[in-house]
Amino acid sequence: MIIIDADGCPVKDETYRVAQRYGLKVTVVANSLMRVPQEEWLELVLVDGGFNAADDWIAEHVVKNDIVVTADIPLAARCMEKGGRALNPRGEPFTEDSIGDALASRELMSQLRDMGAVSGGPAPFDKRDRSRFLHSLDGLIQAIRRGR
Repeated sequence: MIIIDADGCPVKDETYRVAQRYGLKVTVVANSLMRVPQEEWLELVLVDGGFNAADDWIAEHVVKNDIVVTADIPLAARCMEKGGRALNPRGEPFTEDSIGDALASRELMSQLRDMGAVSGGPAPFDKRDRSRFLHSLDGLIQAIRRGR
């Protein structure tokens, strides 16, 4: 199964296409109503509550080898602790080797922003990011199917 942390996710349509090709179920988790294709293999879960309600729902429901599409590094870490796989919308997989560094970098950047030393955000999302995501998602699904 693929779970999408959907609020602000730029690769929902790409995920749907890949999931359909492989016959995978997709769960879209969001804080607000959004349009999703009416397909038997696609479910929209609306969560209400606080700031991390969608993240908490995802972390609670992910199981081993589920793929979670999220840019949220702490959520990715929580999912990986339960045996899930995590992939950000730019096609960069979170791995056991990279998650610690990603969490530390996130904390450092947060502190620098709070001090006013850094401003701005990530680079704009572009076609190369979309292409890299498609390639990475396909590769991750194949790796799981091969038992890796």
